Amino acid sequence: MEMLLWVLGVLLLLFSSLDVWYFLRAAVTVTRAWFQKPVWDVLGEQSVSGRVLLHDIDLGHMNNARYLRECDFARFSLYSRNGVFKACRALRATMVVGATTIRLRRALCLGEAFELRTRIVVWDEKAFYLEQRFVSCRDGLVAAVMLCKQNVMRSSPDKILQFLCKRKVECPDSVLFSLCVQVE
Repeated sequence: MEMLLWVLGVLLLLFSSLDVWYFLRAAVTVTRAWFQKPVWDVLGEQSVSGRVLLHDIDLGHMNNARYLRECDFARFSLYSRNGVFKACRALRATMVVGATTIRLRRALCLGEAFELRTRIVVWDEKAFYLEQRFVSCRDGLVAAVMLCKQNVMRSSPDKILQFLCKRKVECPDSVLFSLCVQVE
């Protein structure tokens, strides 16, 4: 009985001081990605399905902060499936979000299904730039678009891509890069 009280006390402390559900969902997302088919095209688009649930809404539509949270999980899935996490581990690199900008075009309502499409657009010597689009399954409209600057620490995007592709990968056209500079 005393042990049960200790366990409950520790769980209460964890749930009151950390966002435990975030870490659990991140672990489930990465684990699920391990069992999915790998994405061989590192620069290819990947889709993750989702649905707006009760804890995601305020005033009847998806809370603005939940868009960013969903984007986190989509990036975890992308990096697990295309091998970027594996390359970072091998190169002893880490990645952190350097900047984000999101444009909300239309509300996602309670119960609405959506697809979150994520892709690496361009990169420079310090960061990857990603585009993430929320596409409504109901009408196919883009509900939100997020641009994310993913900084690479202790390595570079070029080294990560060379590790994965076993050759130098050229960055797409600089015109696209100018679109992503607005993230900074």
